[in-house]
Amino acid sequence: MTAEIETSGRTESERLALADWRRRLAELYAQVRELARTDPAAAHTHWREVREGLFRGHASSPLPPGRRRDFQALHFPYDPALRFELQLIPDDTPAAAPAAAAAPATAAAPAPAGIGGLLLPISTGRQIGFDRIGWLDVPFSSGARRLALFWLPEYSGGLFLPFRDGTNGRETYGGGRYLLDTAKGADLGGDPDAGTVVVDFNFAFQPSCAFDPRWSCPLSPPDNRLEIEIRAGERVA
Repeated sequence: MTAEIETSGRTESERLALADWRRRLAELYAQVRELARTDPAAAHTHWREVREGLFRGHASSPLPPGRRRDFQALHFPYDPALRFELQLIPDDTPAAAPAAAAAPATAAAPAPAGIGGLLLPISTGRQIGFDRIGWLDVPFSSGARRLALFWLPEYSGGLFLPFRDGTNGRETYGGGRYLLDTAKGADLGGDPDAGTVVVDFNFAFQPSCAFDPRWSCPLSPPDNRLEIEIRAGERVA
């Protein structure tokens, strides 16, 4: 589904099924981007319905097989005020990290440096290297908050935007949720010429480890821990 990896090995048929899962996810997000040009709410409904179908019926569903048939996805009501197209604020070097001080006083210290630029925590206790490529200032109604946007420096590469908020551990997964993971198809769009990225919290989703501990998932670093509740996107309760 996302930047996660499964802790166990896979057979050839399982690898083909996973390739198909990622293919279908990429197709879904392409449809979402097209629908959202004129009707973001309809795009969200389509995203919910197709994802739920994949979770129920696909061989590479992150759900354990016994939970698939009766699975029903839970979501907060759609909120058009939580869709943004944001300018990327560059973070060209590690020295730019102190810009995080411009975020609210509740913001934590930036993540530590690692082989990939930064080390992000993993649900299974390990760490993985990412590059922080910049910041996104999100104009919430309660005031702007800053989120770090990451690049996953693996073979394919891709944007990665995880976050935590006040709903974690109660209505959403305790380790946070994801907004973007373009290496795995989760891409809401943007304008590369203008340097913008579409961020729509209605499309926030749980990492696969929220459904089954066999998955190993990158978690949100201190940079992206919001003290407010983001009552949009996918829920677990």
